[in-house]
Amino acid sequence: MIVGTAGHIDHGKTSLVRALTGIDTDRLPEERARGITLDLGFAYVPLPGGGVLGFVDVPGHERLVHTMIAGASSIGMALLVVAADDGVMPQTREHLQILSLLGLDRGVVALTKTDLVDADRAVEVQLDIEALLEETPLAGAEVFPVSPVTGAGIAALRTRLLADAAREAARRDVEHDVFRLAVDRSFSLAGAGTIVTGSVLAGAVRAGDAVLLLCGGQGGGHGDALRARVRGIHSANRAVERAIAGDRCALNLAGPGIGKEAIGRGDWVVDPAAGATTRRADARLHLLPTERAALRHWTPVLLHHGAGQAAARVVLLAPETLRPGEDGLAQLVLDRPLPLRHGDRLVLRDTSASRTIAGGRVLDPRAPERHRRRPARLAALRALTAGDRATALRGLLAEPPFLVPRAVLLADWGLAASGLAALVPEAIAAADHLALPGPLAALARDAAAALGAFHAAQPAAGGMTAEALRLALPTRLPKPAFAALLAYLVQAGVAATEAHLLRDPAHRGGLAGEEARLWDAIRPLLAEAPHRPPLLREMATAIAAPEVALRRACKGYARAGLVLEVAPDRFFLREAVLEMAGIAHALSAELPEGFSAAQFRDRTGSGRQLAIAVLDYLDRRGVTVRRGDLRRAGRDPAAVFGGAVPGG
Repeated sequence: MIVGTAGHIDHGKTSLVRALTGIDTDRLPEERARGITLDLGFAYVPLPGGGVLGFVDVPGHERLVHTMIAGASSIGMALLVVAADDGVMPQTREHLQILSLLGLDRGVVALTKTDLVDADRAVEVQLDIEALLEETPLAGAEVFPVSPVTGAGIAALRTRLLADAAREAARRDVEHDVFRLAVDRSFSLAGAGTIVTGSVLAGAVRAGDAVLLLCGGQGGGHGDALRARVRGIHSANRAVERAIAGDRCALNLAGPGIGKEAIGRGDWVVDPAAGATTRRADARLHLLPTERAALRHWTPVLLHHGAGQAAARVVLLAPETLRPGEDGLAQLVLDRPLPLRHGDRLVLRDTSASRTIAGGRVLDPRAPERHRRRPARLAALRALTAGDRATALRGLLAEPPFLVPRAVLLADWGLAASGLAALVPEAIAAADHLALPGPLAALARDAAAALGAFHAAQPAAGGMTAEALRLALPTRLPKPAFAALLAYLVQAGVAATEAHLLRDPAHRGGLAGEEARLWDAIRPLLAEAPHRPPLLREMATAIAAPEVALRRACKGYARAGLVLEVAPDRFFLREAVLEMAGIAHALSAELPEGFSAAQFRDRTGSGRQLAIAVLDYLDRRGVTVRRGDLRRAGRDPAAVFGGAVPGG
């Protein structure tokens, strides 16, 4: 377990850590010369039953709050330090605010320098501390009066911290999360190479593992992702084979481009499967009640995440003005990509870095740029605000579109496959998506009802196209989610496929009587020259059928999806139109500036007049887009007409 100090400058944080561990965390010559902490310091105490109690000592100066946040972002327990002579001071309050914004609800208070005051003063400051903590997650935290000078109270505080660390070590579970380490320092050692230190925020890493180094923090990186191998691991100043969530460790990294000049505080070392970054994330924010004014749309801020920071803008979603002390939903637009994950804690400070203004928790690191205030989007975000991950994930899957890509969940939540199964064991796999049984069953009922209504209205038709069924559902699903639903419907026996059509498995539609006889007669005519089919009157003459009767029959074939009426009395086989649409898209890929009707005519061999008629039809369906005399590719032909594009 990692314990982090917090408190005002010169309240004795470093002296307290030295009394608890025997280690002086002020390692820089300037720190020792001036007697103040300027950077993060680290100390370790072995636990009696194995494991380590680690300490991160942070600076208390108001100009070094960014360094304090870098150290506090990865701790598991807070050690708030207040001097008995000074009492509660400005950085006491700001550090406590930061601990609250980071979600730290475990901690104790050390009332230091008790040797400098009388008993009445010590009691007075202790009461002030208890009042200060009342409205924070550390309310009720035990206060330990101590003196590093005389040793008073040190043993009791150490006993308490060791007991908490032992309990924490016993319940750590790291198998369900992928590895993530927030880098706070990098350096080179002769004979070893590049070393990075930091806190393991999730998962585990072993010597020999392949990792990804995400650069671009406060070091020399520029947003690069460098592949590396872990040559060795040190934790608590000893070599170990593995480091897990909650540990501080040093990784010896090797790989192309790996060097201390390319790595710095704010960078990340992650599992190669967890390298996704984002410039937009939706979050739940809390504006501190100490702010004098409301937070407004597009406010610039400094966003602290892990051990680093980045410039960002705040886009308020609901409410559109956030008042002091209020919570709200917001989108954070970053000036550089960060590896944000659902549940990550954030701290926001003003752009001059003079005060902490807000904090929050990442809800969705895959935030949309458009339609971000739609009711369905806000409902999904509110579902993600649940306190624990399992409830939040179930809430997300209970909102439209109800099916979420499995790969998205793994990446955005930092989960291993086993973690996803552990959070929602009841989830059902639908192709490459996941869904809850209830919503998935409701979608299946809606699909069955839509198919039934279609068959009742058109009993002779073979079925619906996939796009028609998608549009017929009460919930408008995105195409990838609908494709996953279709795979589930077919597997579950709710729908059956018939060529390019979908039908109720019990439905046996089709042509009969005169319609079947006419179809058998004209189909060979349409197939003989699929790109240049005869006009309806030419087919009527060829098979000696009344033109009116054949027109009525062809309209029925079009409703059944067998043919498409490209122009009046000009019917094409559906698969022929699909093939010609594929040719149009292929031309568009070859000629990005656009293709002409003559080029389409030459490629299809259809003749000028017919080529123009087909292109006009494709324009109307959105499969091609016309600009002047040229056209380019539009919507996916398979999505418009159903089936696969030949050669596509």
